[in-house]
Amino acid sequence: MATPPLPPRPDALTLEVVELIGDVVARFHEDYEDAAAQHALTGAQARLLSLLSLEPLPMRKLAQKLKCEPSNVTGIVDRLEVRGLVERRADPADRRVKLAAATEEGRRVARQLREGLRFAREPLAGLSEDERLVLRDLLRRMLAAG
Repeated sequence: MATPPLPPRPDALTLEVVELIGDVVARFHEDYEDAAAQHALTGAQARLLSLLSLEPLPMRKLAQKLKCEPSNVTGIVDRLEVRGLVERRADPADRRVKLAAATEEGRRVARQLREGLRFAREPLAGLSEDERLVLRDLLRRMLAAG
């Protein structure tokens, strides 16, 4: 039985773009960890809080979005709940399901986290609005294709 042919090797430009994307991701994570630390949060706690600032979510969905085990999410929610940043509530659609939701204080901290990201603020501010729109659209296309 013949093996299927390998896909063509990426060209030099594609490899450079992939490396640059990796550098951007690394800088973003570093900046995010720094912003989280300013609020005495771990990166995982900050990411979970940011997700919950948008909408309440069940633990299983949080685990999927964070790409971790549900038991890890339970521990993170416990620690944020003790600090008054998150609360658990029954899902109105299914009372057996518990939702995690950001409190008013949690939404305030999440907003401060977003506003405190230097990497998002400084380099992107150097791009025109049209350039940022093009970048956004290209990133959306990449994500939709993958």
